[in-house]
Amino acid sequence: MTDDFTPTVEEILTLDAQSILPLRNPVMVVALEGWFDMAGAASAAVEALFDDEHRITVGEIEPDPLYDFTIERPHVEMVEGQLRTIKWPRNQIDVWRNELASRDVVLLLGVEPHLSWRTYCEAVLTTCEELGCSLVVTVGAGAEQIPHSRSPLVTGSSTNHDLAQRLGLSTPSYQGVTGVVGVLHPTLEASDIPSVSLRVGIPHYLSNASHPLAVRSLQSHLSHVLGVGPGRDLSNDINQARMLHDELVATDPQLAMYVTMLEREFDRRAESIIPSADDLGAELEEFLRNLNSDDE
Repeated sequence: MTDDFTPTVEEILTLDAQSILPLRNPVMVVALEGWFDMAGAASAAVEALFDDEHRITVGEIEPDPLYDFTIERPHVEMVEGQLRTIKWPRNQIDVWRNELASRDVVLLLGVEPHLSWRTYCEAVLTTCEELGCSLVVTVGAGAEQIPHSRSPLVTGSSTNHDLAQRLGLSTPSYQGVTGVVGVLHPTLEASDIPSVSLRVGIPHYLSNASHPLAVRSLQSHLSHVLGVGPGRDLSNDINQARMLHDELVATDPQLAMYVTMLEREFDRRAESIIPSADDLGAELEEFLRNLNSDDE
């Protein structure tokens, strides 16, 4: 630890890169529960797209210096009345490798830390460099004025001007308080690692419910853009959630009228917000090919 009790990257990052190298055209996907992942939709999308069968755990980021455990509390698991284990918040680094996919994918799945954000971002950067990732994609979910009866659109941005222009994404314009993802993107950009932020909307009037329709939207978008997947079928989850959400809305006439208004507005805007996932996938491949040729 340093004198001011800030941990170093070496103290928090455990990574066994040599056991898995070389990787095929690797890209990193980051999904962190917390402020940037409303209702856990983004984390669920990554879990649904990248199956456990093809994952290999190669590292993790140590939780102790990063969390206030009175806020992000560990979980105790019991089996037949006996203490089995204590599960601490984890930031696990997996490599997803499937011969049917066009690339290997490095997954960072975890919980947004409370402390030492700069060191945490440096640990992510070190992981990218060690594993040879040419791009980082962060995924998130946020409350929006959208109806639960429509598949929400996936929107995106990039701090890399060339990449944003190619993919038809916006460049970040938000000013105000941010999460660790907002710190991670400029950290990567400063080290010449391009990054993309993809976000899916969650109906703000049902923000505490699960939203498999939003999960599928983000899952499908990632699948096309990265050339992997398609992942787990969520149809049953979507149908069950739709029934529950419809029943809840039907109990409140004012809410039902509001949802009808949202549906009309959503249908009017749906055509023009972001290029299709297929278009994004083709442009991303071209960008990465050019990036790799510049490095040779």
